[in-house]
Amino acid sequence: MQPLPHRLGVRALCVLLGALLLAPTAATAEDVVPPQVMLPEIYHGGIDVSKYWVSEKLDGVRGYWNGKILRTRAGHIIHAPEWFTAGWPDVPMDGELWVARGHFAEASAIIRRGDVDDPAWHKMHFMVFDLPADKGSFDEHVVRMRKLLKKADVAWLHPIRQFHVADVAALKAELDKVVAAGGEGLVLHRGTAHYQPGRSKDLLKYKPYDDAEARVVGYSPGEGKYKGMLGALIVERPDGLRFKIGSGFSDAERAKPPPIGSWITYRYNGLTRNGVPRFARFLRVRDLNAPPDEKQ
Repeated sequence: MQPLPHRLGVRALCVLLGALLLAPTAATAEDVVPPQVMLPEIYHGGIDVSKYWVSEKLDGVRGYWNGKILRTRAGHIIHAPEWFTAGWPDVPMDGELWVARGHFAEASAIIRRGDVDDPAWHKMHFMVFDLPADKGSFDEHVVRMRKLLKKADVAWLHPIRQFHVADVAALKAELDKVVAAGGEGLVLHRGTAHYQPGRSKDLLKYKPYDDAEARVVGYSPGEGKYKGMLGALIVERPDGLRFKIGSGFSDAERAKPPPIGSWITYRYNGLTRNGVPRFARFLRVRDLNAPPDEKQ
């Protein structure tokens, strides 16, 4: 692999060091407890959508409240201010730490800084989409979430809006409306389903594009106006496949690319015969502590 120009190598190193310096102090091994969460399959049609609850797929950072401690999906403690979780119900809640549409990077940065005095926490919301310990069906969870969080009466703690659609045409109309407003897509959750950790066909994500995650393992240098900057990321999927992503970057991201070892989310349009993502383009950097989404 051709090495990067000196300018980019130094900048990439600075980004990596900066990320390490900004990250919360590493927890001890016994403190890292990955929660057993339910994960979605991809919606491909062929179901009666009227039997599913529909919600917006928020572009935030997944959080798991065990009744006392807030953790990332990887199990690392989220160092939120005491006032932020004060008054939260003492029952497990699965949700999304979310600022607003299109503000994933801001939400991620707030969490990674780990500064309980950071005034940016006042922008954050915890949007609850399930109750992992509740033994009832999701139909019952929706009702209980609404009652539970209404009683808690915390301004930044909300149940995510869950609603029904009559048919596929109505579902597509909802997707178009969310995407036009800057959202990512929708989530469908079968009403009769129970919370089950792991990948589940009872939980489906519906987006206008495919997306997945990969780990940054190298860089290709830029040419022309991008000389001395990033040309493309060399990334590796969880299954070991390596490929390049050369589009989707801002000039600032080309000047300071994601550090080696970080996980990124990319968009693509299906796969080639060899299983390589077609037209892969950079979307964003994931939380450095987040595990990959193994579903490609």
